[in-house]
Amino acid sequence: MTALITSVMGNTDKVVEYIRDCANMNIKVLKPDINKSFSKFSVEGQNIRFGLCAVKNVGENVVNDIVMERNLNGPFKDFVDFCKRIKSKDLNKRVIESLIKCGAFDSISPNRAQLLAGFEKIINSIVEDRKKNLFGQMSLFDTTNENENLYSLPNVLEFKEKDKLFLEKEVLGMYISGHPLAEYEKELMINTSINTSIISSENLDYDQMKKLENKEIVIGGILINKTIKPTKNNDMMAFVEIEDLYGVIEVIIFPSIFKKYMNLIKEDNILYVKGKLSIKEDENPKLIASEFKEVVKISDTSIYLRVDSISNKELIKTIKDTLKKYKGNSEVYLYFTDLKKAFKSEEIMVDINENLIYELQKILGRENVKAKNKSLKDI
Repeated sequence: MTALITSVMGNTDKVVEYIRDCANMNIKVLKPDINKSFSKFSVEGQNIRFGLCAVKNVGENVVNDIVMERNLNGPFKDFVDFCKRIKSKDLNKRVIESLIKCGAFDSISPNRAQLLAGFEKIINSIVEDRKKNLFGQMSLFDTTNENENLYSLPNVLEFKEKDKLFLEKEVLGMYISGHPLAEYEKELMINTSINTSIISSENLDYDQMKKLENKEIVIGGILINKTIKPTKNNDMMAFVEIEDLYGVIEVIIFPSIFKKYMNLIKEDNILYVKGKLSIKEDENPKLIASEFKEVVKISDTSIYLRVDSISNKELIKTIKDTLKKYKGNSEVYLYFTDLKKAFKSEEIMVDINENLIYELQKILGRENVKAKNKSLKDI
């Protein structure tokens, strides 16, 4: 698998595809590391280590210099040690910035925000010192702690995990150390009706996919690759992709929908999209959007259960017994079809999790169990 990924290293889409295959085979792809990565993807135990030449702006010559220096004089101790030891003419600020963003220095200097804020000052100081040494000059600070201060990093808080992942994707074309949707996995499981793996052309043949034509679905993920185009009437429509934890689907947004949800339809927003599937032969499925909602954390969510009648005492007792097994901080609402009214339970609050949802769906049916907050009630 390592050789296969390396063979398509210049094609980010193919690399992403093969890395997803690795995940399906329980093979972990490790992020780039300045002390462990080589130019190409390499085997590391039972895992695969990301190749440095697959990082945007990082060329083979500078990687070869890094690996040679590492082999001759041992691992780099910290970021300053790296900058002092690598004298390659191909090592420039763009290369270092990309290596920081992808997390290649995390094992020796873990604060990426700190490195991005201070690396230029450190590089400039090292370059000046080299010039002085070249001309036989001694710095007045060579024997004091002042010189070390030139190499110190600013006191900056680390990026949030989501921001670190976006930086990784900027220079790698993919998320490696995590996924921005990981913290929303529970929400997506509860509030979506389908994911991209279910409607993948790899898992369904055309006849199976054709049965999904015009089927209304709710999918959730991160919005990427937005393109806005004018129609013949000079109205604006959009084409975006929604990436969930399993893959990507193209979403077509016609003018009326785009105008209505323009404030939400922004790259990197995490959204639910409701719409109908469009299936055409020799094309990947597309989603014709009708509605967008922001994904919110489960802690802000209540659970809504639809029951046919308030007089169905046996069913209500079964529901309550199930709810009591999952005590937590989320409110429970029972909507009675015969009364056309919802009532909040005053005695039971629950922890909304996969097991609770599964048990309630077995009792009431999937369509009668929803976890929502106010912004999701209509989805």
